[in-house]
Amino acid sequence: MTRLAKTPTLMHPTLISRPIHHAGWVYEEKVDGWRMVARKDGAAVKLVSRQGVDHTRRFPGIVAAIRAMAAPTLILDGEVAVFDRALISRFEWLRHTAPPDLSTPPIFMAFDCLYVRGRDLRARPLAIRRNVLEGVLDGQDLVLPVRRLAKNGLKAWEEAVARGYEGMVAKDPESRYVPGRTLKWLKVKQRDYRKEARGFYRE
Repeated sequence: MTRLAKTPTLMHPTLISRPIHHAGWVYEEKVDGWRMVARKDGAAVKLVSRQGVDHTRRFPGIVAAIRAMAAPTLILDGEVAVFDRALISRFEWLRHTAPPDLSTPPIFMAFDCLYVRGRDLRARPLAIRRNVLEGVLDGQDLVLPVRRLAKNGLKAWEEAVARGYEGMVAKDPESRYVPGRTLKWLKVKQRDYRKEARGFYRE
């Protein structure tokens, strides 16, 4: 894994204030969690935050699950999250010693696969990376792919709101994984949308 010896610079969605639909794009749940990169090189596994802080010891269950995967080398981008009984992610509960309505242990919700079995996938389209991701995670319990929503962006937003998700992320399936902020990934949060609906935003 020499080409990716260091944690890669992350790709970040651009925040927008209202839901959109782009034909052919895909729409995912926005998980209310802790952004992490999971790196595996043989038996060595690390979980590193977007600030570069090593949190491997904090989440031993996730680490053990990744170590047990068949792929000998792997880099995943995602969020560590916990979920309530309605399967809604709760960021504030990650630091809570005994959340009142917790349904799951910490889970790594992966939304991208950057590297697998010696192959750097960052220059490949998201659609291909997602297929690889789903194959790598097949049968896992503590490392799961982020949930996809309806194919229409406006219906996807309605689904996200109805289910109580933090929001949604819209992605161009042809997008390559590039560092920094991008317009190929767009995110909408429920709280920001509610503010706009009340007139807090001006165009």
